[in-house]
Amino acid sequence: MRIALDAMGGDNAPAIPVLGAVEALQQIDADFELLLVGDPDAIRQELRGLAGHRDRLHIVAASQSVGMNDPPVESVRRKPDSSIVRGVKLQKGGEADALISAGSTGAIVAASTLILGSLPGADRPAIGALLPTVAAHPTLMLDAGANMDCRPQQLVQFAHLGHIYVQDLEGRARPRIGLLNIGSESGKGNELTTEAYRLLEQSGLNFVGNVEGRDIIKGDCDVLVCDGFVGNVVLKFYESVAEHVARLASQAVAGAEMDVDLQNICHVLDYAEYGGAPLLGVDGVTIICHGDSPARAVRNAVRVAVRSVESEMIEHLRRDLAGLASARA
Repeated sequence: MRIALDAMGGDNAPAIPVLGAVEALQQIDADFELLLVGDPDAIRQELRGLAGHRDRLHIVAASQSVGMNDPPVESVRRKPDSSIVRGVKLQKGGEADALISAGSTGAIVAASTLILGSLPGADRPAIGALLPTVAAHPTLMLDAGANMDCRPQQLVQFAHLGHIYVQDLEGRARPRIGLLNIGSESGKGNELTTEAYRLLEQSGLNFVGNVEGRDIIKGDCDVLVCDGFVGNVVLKFYESVAEHVARLASQAVAGAEMDVDLQNICHVLDYAEYGGAPLLGVDGVTIICHGDSPARAVRNAVRVAVRSVESEMIEHLRRDLAGLASARA
C-alpha cells in the first residue's frame, strides 16, 4: 500500500507534513509506504535529523504549489504540477492508494473530483468531519463544506456515504442517521430538510430523525447530514469551542498538572486526534487535513487513510451507491 502525502500543503509545510510522515511510519502498525509529494530539496532538508523507516519513504517531485487564496478549479488547471494535483494523479494512475493534504480545501476537492471522478450514484462529493460527543464515539457530519447548496436527494446520498464510512472505519454495524434541523419534529425546517426527511424515511437506512444543533454533542446519531454551508458553520464553531476549552483548562490549572478528567476532555475535543476529514463520493481515498495541523494530526490522517484502503471502503461505497444510481435510471 502506498499513501501520497502533500508535503507542501498547510501553514507549516513542509516541516509538519514531513515530521508527521516519519511519525506515522514509526508508530502505525501496518504495511504501507509514504510518497512525499513536493519540492525535493525542501523535503530532504526537513528529513535531515529524522531517523527511521527511510526505506518506506519516497519523494515525488512537484514543481508547483497551490496557495490558500488561489481559485480552486483554476489552480488545478493552471498548476498541473502542483503537489495537490500530482498527488491526485498518483492515485488515478495506480501509483498510490490514497492522498492526504493539508492544503487548500477547495483545490483538493476540485482536483479529486476532476481527476478521480465521482462514484456512480454520487452527484457531488462531501467532506465528512468527525465531531466530538459526550458518547463513546464521535459523530460523522457531512457535508462539512464542499457544497454550499444541496438538493434533498444529495443529502440522502451523503447519508449513504456516511453509513459506509462509519461501518468500515468505526466498526458500527447499523449506523444511526440524523438530519440536522431546527427542531426534532418531522415537519420542521425548510423545503430542503422537509423533503430530505421524507426521502431518508424511505431510504432503508437507520434514520433516527431530526437532530437539533444543541443535541449534536449528545452523540445520539452516528452520521449527521446537512448542506455544506450549515455544516461548515457547525464545524468552525466546534473548532472554536475546542480551542477555548483547552485554553481555559490551561489557565485554570495555572501551571499545575492537569487532572485526568480534564485531560480527557481536552483530548476528546482535539481535532488532531481524528486526523483528517474524508472526501467521500470521489472514486478514490482523499483525506483533507486542517491547514494548521500539527504532526500528530498528519500521523493520524495516515492512519485513517490506511484503514480506508485496508477496509476496501471505496468498493463498499461503489456497491452501496449502485442501488441509488439504478433507482434514478
